[in-house]
Amino acid sequence: MDIDDLTLFSRRAHGMVREALTDTRVVMINGARQTGKSTLAQAIARETPGARELFLDQAAVRAAARQDPDGVVHHDGLVLIDEIQRVPDLLLSIKHEVDSNPRPGRFLLTGSARLLGLKDLPDALPGRSETIELWPLSQGEIEQKPDGFVDSVFQNGADIEIPRPLFRRADYLDRAMRGGYPEAVQRPSHRRRARFFDSYITDLINRDVKQVADIEHPADMRRLLNILAGRMGGPAVTDNISRDLGLPRTTVKRYLDLLDLVYLIKRIPAWSSNATTRAVATPKLLVVDSGLGAHLAGLTSGRVSDVTAPVGPLMENFALSELARQLTWSEEPIRLYHYRDRDGVEVDGILERASGEVIGIEVKASETVRADDFKGLQHLSRKLGDRMMAGFVLYAGRETLPFGDRMRALPLAALWLAESPSEVNS
Repeated sequence: MDIDDLTLFSRRAHGMVREALTDTRVVMINGARQTGKSTLAQAIARETPGARELFLDQAAVRAAARQDPDGVVHHDGLVLIDEIQRVPDLLLSIKHEVDSNPRPGRFLLTGSARLLGLKDLPDALPGRSETIELWPLSQGEIEQKPDGFVDSVFQNGADIEIPRPLFRRADYLDRAMRGGYPEAVQRPSHRRRARFFDSYITDLINRDVKQVADIEHPADMRRLLNILAGRMGGPAVTDNISRDLGLPRTTVKRYLDLLDLVYLIKRIPAWSSNATTRAVATPKLLVVDSGLGAHLAGLTSGRVSDVTAPVGPLMENFALSELARQLTWSEEPIRLYHYRDRDGVEVDGILERASGEVIGIEVKASETVRADDFKGLQHLSRKLGDRMMAGFVLYAGRETLPFGDRMRALPLAALWLAESPSEVNS
């Protein structure tokens, strides 16, 4: 597939939205700006006979929505309202419409912020809506691969099978620095992507963040982003960030919440159980798009090509973000955590299903893997026993290698090459 033609990329959220519209009155597509929310929603509306499309970034439409919200939302078919956070009072009119006529598939909304976090948002739609998060493109969406790692490991444990990839360390780094914003993916060089990322951050702060909060000093937000990018994959310790920025802790916490609200960062909660009482509770910080994170951290293609470059945090951020994407379409509810205890034992990622079984994930940026790389996973396995289905070290090599009972080294490409059981059996 030619990556210059992004209209050909199939989004996994497409089927999820269509399915939700068959039994839910209001479906919301939420996610960061420039992830393709409007494109996806418009494609679904145009597949739906009689659908009406309202784009609130158009001044005339926005004015009409504020003047006559009830009239704007009244329609017999599906109504698409793009960027609903621009006129949040429309939600009260939508509530009235769907309460009067509760048939499914009434409204398809998009937003560039988590709607429940918007200031002055009416508490209108609990029990009437479903939210589907749209992340930047996954590697599987970009390369037309299965993206079934999460489902596969909970079905097969350490016996997961994948085709042998041909990627080397440089290939993985290139993908991590490209990220998944459609506009960045289609640009042919790191230099051109850097231009996109600069504009993206400016627009995000000046438009999206200001829509949901008053920021007195936008330059402080930009400084915070640079610091967070330098710490991606690490613990989100508010006091340390506050000290480095020279800002009050309360301000830093508010800014972090805002960046989470507009889908720029994601905080991975710490994991613990009765068997791991010495666990530390500090969340881990991810930049939602690894390409943007690399740009903010000052990582260039020349810099990361040096084998001694400290690219471990970038690769960890890249891998955990791919896992987080897959959780939005996995067959069963799975949660992503990280683990660290007071003795310094760490596991980069913990996947836990509702019944309590877990999968441990370590990420390494090297093309080789050692027994010592399984130290944290082995520690967790001893604590949890059969609850731990498998432990994986994802690395930049090509071979699938056994390292003891339920322990495997896998190429990083397993994240998007593994097939989910439903795809295998279909």
